[in-house]
Amino acid sequence: MKIGFFAFCSLMMVSAFAQSPSIAEVKRWEAQAKQVNIVRDTYGVPHIYGKTDADAVFGLLYAQCEDDFRRVERNYIWATGRLAELEGEEAIYSDLRANLYMTEEEAKAAYEKAPDWLKKLCVAFADGVNYYLHTHPEVKPQVITRYEPWMPMFFSEGSIGGDIERISTRGLEAFYTQDSALAMIDVEEINRKLVEEPQGSNGIAIAPELSESGNAMLLINPHTSFYFRPEVHVVSEEGLNVYGAVTWGQFFVYQGFNEKTGWIHTSTFVDFIDEF
Repeated sequence: MKIGFFAFCSLMMVSAFAQSPSIAEVKRWEAQAKQVNIVRDTYGVPHIYGKTDADAVFGLLYAQCEDDFRRVERNYIWATGRLAELEGEEAIYSDLRANLYMTEEEAKAAYEKAPDWLKKLCVAFADGVNYYLHTHPEVKPQVITRYEPWMPMFFSEGSIGGDIERISTRGLEAFYTQDSALAMIDVEEINRKLVEEPQGSNGIAIAPELSESGNAMLLINPHTSFYFRPEVHVVSEEGLNVYGAVTWGQFFVYQGFNEKTGWIHTSTFVDFIDEF
């Protein structure tokens, strides 16, 4: 079974041409922006204050785009299965893998089934990115020209959901180009890692009696690069007050703390997702 690169790309392409926002959309974005205040401290960390949780999400995505739009953009190009449009044929099996797990139609259906409070946050996500692009015409999107509320349904990480990168793109390529048997999981590799010294993704909790400050501490993911996740503080008048890190493009604080608790999570071999 073979798969044609250009034919496959044509099936995956959505929003191929830039869409100018309507006057009503721009007015809505501007009205929401007035409900948001972004203050950067001496380290450049954004402290985002919104009237509602949705306002705070709007500001959070705007601030992320200010800091590194390309990382936000790339995560969604990859997650929605459109990387080959940017990088060419070598990325086609990454896109195929993404679409095997979730298609655009499935993402839209998941969004439509979401509770109203979550839909509001998803709309705020899209509006925050789109408003950034509207106010920064010098920034030219590489693939996705308009962000939609259903797009966050694609994007996750291995430590909070299924990690599709555990599926080998080389295996997919062999299956489609050579009609070879498809071993999705490398059992020998997994068994080898299980008996090795721990490495990579990890989290450590330190009890108050073991810390110099007398406070509990959470340490997470020392293996990631310095700019892999930005630091943010997000506050709303609805009660949200959280400080921590996001992976570029997420509209929630991925690892962090509030007044009462802290949270970290890390990748393991827990069976989060069906792999078939």
